Amino acid sequence: MDSKKQTPVKYYVGIDVGSASVRAALVDGFGTVVAHADQPIQIWEPQPDHYEQSSADIWAACCSVTKKVVCGVDASQIRGVGFDATCSLVVVDKQFQPLAVNCEGQNYRNVIMWMDHRAVSQVERINATQHRVLSYVGGVMSVEMQPPKLLWLKENLQESCWEKAGYFFDLPDFLSWKATGVTARSLCTVVCKWTYTSDGGWDDSFWKMIGLEDLVKDKYEKIGNHVLSPGESVGKGLTPEAAKDLGLPEGIAVAASLIDAHAGGLGVIGADVKGHNLPCENQPITARVAMICGTSSCHMGVSETPIFVPGVWGPYFSAMVPGLWLNEGGQSATGKLVVGLTLSRGLDELALIYLATIQAIALGTRHILETMQAAGHHINTLFLCGGLSKNPLFVQMHADITGKPVVLSKEVESVLVGAAILGACASGDFVSIQEAMAKMGKIGRVVQPNHQHKRFYDKKYEVFLKLVEHQREYRSIMNSF
Repeated sequence: MDSKKQTPVKYYVGIDVGSASVRAALVDGFGTVVAHADQPIQIWEPQPDHYEQSSADIWAACCSVTKKVVCGVDASQIRGVGFDATCSLVVVDKQFQPLAVNCEGQNYRNVIMWMDHRAVSQVERINATQHRVLSYVGGVMSVEMQPPKLLWLKENLQESCWEKAGYFFDLPDFLSWKATGVTARSLCTVVCKWTYTSDGGWDDSFWKMIGLEDLVKDKYEKIGNHVLSPGESVGKGLTPEAAKDLGLPEGIAVAASLIDAHAGGLGVIGADVKGHNLPCENQPITARVAMICGTSSCHMGVSETPIFVPGVWGPYFSAMVPGLWLNEGGQSATGKLVVGLTLSRGLDELALIYLATIQAIALGTRHILETMQAAGHHINTLFLCGGLSKNPLFVQMHADITGKPVVLSKEVESVLVGAAILGACASGDFVSIQEAMAKMGKIGRVVQPNHQHKRFYDKKYEVFLKLVEHQREYRSIMNSF
């Protein structure tokens, strides 16, 4: 008999807060999801374009699903916890109690969701400034980012919310605070959604120009003046209270968090591709794009130097992979489109509409990739994850239309693997996020493009580009009125 003792398996907990549910996974050091749980969370829509949630409801769900996935596991084998979440805005008062983001004064509804579009007027005024920080978001800020939402709160809820607010958190940062008691922010959230720059930090002139000079006066304490790279260990790990809530031992390492799409990118983009005959083998990670296909699609590409791409967010330094610049393209509602654009009820017509929709999404992806490549990216392989990556037609169309091989993750829950990778790095079990990505990100299947269809899709792409140009002309005309 072999008298040698087996090394105990090390586990990491990944917690993902999506739009409508919270999920958790227990993941081992090889990236295998050994337990998984999910729980719905509530969404309020008090009026059109207003979407709100409760940070207490979200945290309770985080605790519930975490307890389920660690049940029966030796606590000493759980080494770290990582969070990711939607880029929603959480508001608390000076005692860290929930503060209403609504006219009804319902304090438990203290989260403005990422998809909330109440701040259209505010974002238009912000974009009209043409401030230099806007060059890091493709030249135009989205209504889904945080500055316009903050401005809306000041202009519409000054007495009930703005003046009483102690802290404004991006949801991923709220979760790491809740777990550790430390108000540090992740470089991912503040760079991608708040205009923080890795080289200069906060730009006083921007906040003063848009009417939020209040945030400058207190040295940005309310929105974060202590910033950590994703995967860095936060404070002294889990507080006694958080440990009890989550069903984990006190002091377990907690990582600086990521936005959910970025966690998905982390879970797939760094996988070891040896032996799969891919063009990105023996090339830097900059030859890859991670495509996270959920409610919307996000296209994540990294570079060693900053690349400014018109219409594409970034470059963001260390926002996903430490030491690399991130560009983020996107397509809204790709996983949530409605069909039935005509009165026809036949299955053949429905199938044609369905195929045309998927082809249009893939043509849009090709447009994003070509725009990124024209600006200086060198991309030869797509890495897909998310719900739509389970759709064989969606995957094959992306391979055929872009002309690039598509790599699918072995674990469907790549976002949870990405969150667990953060926890693994915070634990110190891996030297870097890059090492953890290579060990824990696993390839499942590779889909090669069918080059026989190249000429056909090239022609379709020409039509697509003409439609894009017509759409720009139409918008220009409408904006002139």
